[in-house]
Amino acid sequence: MDNELNVTYITFGGHVEVNKYGFLYFVIMFTAYILIICSNSTIVCIIVIHKNLHEPMYVFIAALLINSVLYSTAIYPKLLIDFLSEKQIISYSACLFQRFIYYTLAGSEFFLLSVMAYDRYVSICKPLKYPTIMTKNTVKILLILAWIVPACQMSVPIPESASQKLCSFTLKGIICNSTIHKLHCVRSLLLNIYGLIVLVDVVLLPLLFIVFTYVKIFIITYRSSREVRSKAAQTCLPHLLVLISFSCLVTYDVLLARLDANFPKTLQFILSLQMILYHPLFNPIIYGLKMKEIYKHLRGLFCKTV
Repeated sequence: MDNELNVTYITFGGHVEVNKYGFLYFVIMFTAYILIICSNSTIVCIIVIHKNLHEPMYVFIAALLINSVLYSTAIYPKLLIDFLSEKQIISYSACLFQRFIYYTLAGSEFFLLSVMAYDRYVSICKPLKYPTIMTKNTVKILLILAWIVPACQMSVPIPESASQKLCSFTLKGIICNSTIHKLHCVRSLLLNIYGLIVLVDVVLLPLLFIVFTYVKIFIITYRSSREVRSKAAQTCLPHLLVLISFSCLVTYDVLLARLDANFPKTLQFILSLQMILYHPLFNPIIYGLKMKEIYKHLRGLFCKTV
């Protein structure tokens, strides 16, 4: 028989009274979910429709925004059901599945940001070789790998996690992540070691690669004309802002699970909101406003609508 976990939501003053304010929370979160879906999907549709945006850079942006939609879809439906339910529960198997989706998409995001950094590096530092390096086939392969590789890595620890005996059945938070290890009677050394390996492989190595590529870009652009520096800033700044935002989310997740850190309730609430609200909305806002070509088409779309 599958174990059922009690879900406890945390806010500024402690635990959320879900039953008391359930409908209000439902309306707020449902509105946020629709906003996330619409904002990300709008930019993806713009990239698909307009042929001048059928370039690797914009294709990767579209993939990143699709990732945000999938990421939110892995979180919001369960959240919305909980707000309308008398008891907030989730089966352990469903919790493991949600964690798998959550970390797979998180790994995909780092992979896509790494690919985007490489794309900018080739475009700015090796412009003559760009068409031969970033071909359509190369882009397709990178996109496939962006989702398959993290999924394979995150599926490995599932059997071990599923076999663990539970001594606690209260899940504190809004999503099933690595904190479910705290429910186990005995911490698995194998899971901890594998988790650290994946952390290095999925997070640290991509971060180092991204930092390396942008350092090279900055060195090249510093020695170039003002026009080249301006173009580099327009295309690279949005990627860096998204990277910083997502890195903060991942840092919080790692500290919460690995270091048993007792974060203040206010900080937990803010970072949890970043996880489900800020980041999925941050991507379309940044790319919609900061990418000149996308912004031009967005402005044209809204002017026609109005």
